[in-house]
Amino acid sequence: MSAKPSDKGADGATNPRGIPFAPFVEKVEDYVSSRAETEATLKNFQEMISKYQFMEVNTQRRLSGLKEKVPDIEKTLDMVRFLRRRKPDSDPLEAAFELNDTLYAKAHVPYTDEVYLWLGANVMLSYPIPEAYELLETKLSGAKQKMADCEEDLDFLREQITTIEVATARVYNWDVTQRRKDKADKGDEEDDQLEKPN
Repeated sequence: MSAKPSDKGADGATNPRGIPFAPFVEKVEDYVSSRAETEATLKNFQEMISKYQFMEVNTQRRLSGLKEKVPDIEKTLDMVRFLRRRKPDSDPLEAAFELNDTLYAKAHVPYTDEVYLWLGANVMLSYPIPEAYELLETKLSGAKQKMADCEEDLDFLREQITTIEVATARVYNWDVTQRRKDKADKGDEEDDQLEKPN
């Protein structure tokens, strides 16, 4: 992780994109003062795990979308680079362009100083080639940065889920130990009462 605050698990401590750190329970007695609080604490931890898992699924979905988007941007950028290198007196280019996944058409492409780019939501705009190149470079670097952020967030989320799972196990084990102590103390009291003569 690139930016961890020193007070891990403190209120308000987050990663660079605002995902909160999970509380680290080193000593259960400092976190849970009585057995009555155990169930509420375990429920709180389960809610936190659910939230982290929800964020993990959304981040995976966003990363998957970016992994599909980046090759498309790269392919478009390669074509703009090619058109940028062409000279005004170049012969028309014969190309096969994709109409559908399995359907291509032949076209003769004369020299041009503009390209049309799909922006999304059924919107296409005409750009001069230098502007299109800059736009695509910016989009590509932004998408790659978002991919890196998503991968970092996924690692961070997995770490937080593990931290909460360990905290849950510690609190649960502490509760079991306290029950055994209470049962043993109760058993000792009953033994003492049986040993007393009438």
